[in-house]
Amino acid sequence: MNWIKVLSQDELPEGERRVVQVAGRDVLLIHHAGQIHAVENRCPHLGASLAKGKVEEDAIICPRHRSAFDLRTGDVKEWSPWPPAVGKMLGVVLREKALLVFPTKMEAGDIWANVEGR
Repeated sequence: MNWIKVLSQDELPEGERRVVQVAGRDVLLIHHAGQIHAVENRCPHLGASLAKGKVEEDAIICPRHRSAFDLRTGDVKEWSPWPPAVGKMLGVVLREKALLVFPTKMEAGDIWANVEGR
């Protein structure tokens, strides 16, 4: 794996998040429940930024479309609850798609991420 140092652990306290550039990608780092999660800062639904998304349990919720994604795997936990009139049409066009997640590690007081091959 190609590990890239992105921040000092002190720069991301528990409960905080930050968007960083890693190998040309916007990556959202989230310090939640003692773990550092790294996800693409783009909802796969319609491309909205996840930076202001709500974190509940182990999921991030898109602030624009309310789709929920597992922070560990990127799997869809809940696909956007569109209004009924719009939902059927968009359901055909916008199939469920997982969020990109990237491996992280904490070592020597720093946060490292790997976005290689993504």
